[in-house]
Amino acid sequence: AIPDDHDVGQGNLWGEGGKVSKLPGGADGGYTMPADYVNMVQRAQTANLPDPYDATPIEQGITVYYTSLNVGGIDFAIIEDRKFKTGPAGLVPQMGPRPDHINLPDFDRTAIDLPEARLLGDRQLKFLNEWGQDWDGAVMKAVLSQTIFAGGAHIHGGHKSRLIADLDSNGWPQAGRARALNEIRRCFALHIAGDQHLATVIHQGVNDWEDACFSFCVPSIVNYYGRWWWPLEEPLNHDEDNPLPFTGRYYDGLKNKLTMHAYANPTTENYNAAGYGLVRFDKESRKITLECWPRHVDVTKPGAKQHPGWPITVDQEDNYDRAALAYLPTFSINGQDSPVVQVIDEYLGEVVYTLRIKGNMWRPKVFREAVYTIKVIGEGAESVLQG
Repeated sequence: AIPDDHDVGQGNLWGEGGKVSKLPGGADGGYTMPADYVNMVQRAQTANLPDPYDATPIEQGITVYYTSLNVGGIDFAIIEDRKFKTGPAGLVPQMGPRPDHINLPDFDRTAIDLPEARLLGDRQLKFLNEWGQDWDGAVMKAVLSQTIFAGGAHIHGGHKSRLIADLDSNGWPQAGRARALNEIRRCFALHIAGDQHLATVIHQGVNDWEDACFSFCVPSIVNYYGRWWWPLEEPLNHDEDNPLPFTGRYYDGLKNKLTMHAYANPTTENYNAAGYGLVRFDKESRKITLECWPRHVDVTKPGAKQHPGWPITVDQEDNYDRAALAYLPTFSINGQDSPVVQVIDEYLGEVVYTLRIKGNMWRPKVFREAVYTIKVIGEGAESVLQG
């Protein structure tokens, strides 16, 4: 269980590296409760996890727990997407009833994407970068975090509470969101999160629509605060076969690209849309199935139905579905079954992506004209191809 804002006694949390928050609501960044209390909560909820990637405490001696956990060949990165996040109060001009709620329709989205604003912070980005390249014992990868990297709701708490943008979502800061998604997609990881009070499946976009990971925000098991995905604009690329009307390509309130595949709005039959999510990883086919169940449904009964729009099945490689500029030659890798392959851009000096392929034939895609190095990493062996 990942501790979230309410666990540490706050309505919302922008940890900002552990400083003391002095503003009601915590939007100035930091923690409102004593550090000893925060550490006690974290110890109670994360003591089962492996040791942190970097155990150095943040301000006030508050501990960290971001780490990785391999379960049956599925390698999970567990991150703390609120602990280092910058608070908006005093940094972003207030444009709504509170510092994190924006209700000004024509506000300048780029003006609030400030260079000093942080989301995951350098420490966790470094962790994700290294974790994404380490496939020892891993067949597929997923990231677990507190919330998703987009504004996934329009109406908050009631039908009169429509927001243009919510700075408590990980859609802000936009540059921090892009850096986080860039690391997640480098290893074709699925993203699983919560806290939105609304179940959604979103295909994230950074440079273009659908060029990053799928995000599954699971519903709250107990939900007292309803939210709705209810855009006013028409979608792009709406799938007419989808039973939900508000699906397709959208911008969120911060101009982030997202493609909505499913959402579980509260209804008169299930007002709070409470429930739970299940994710099934098929290591043989590399398929991932996302399930979203209403809490009151007896799943053992024949004909038990999930929320409309679910289940959804995606391929592992859909989590970096960026359009290729070109494809390199097809490689036939002898003597190794399902090795790890890595594409390195020599000009940029950085890893483009790393993946355990299925079988021993593979044709890597690339996104710009450059010289590339291909590493083939098997059990106890490594070979390098350049060209």
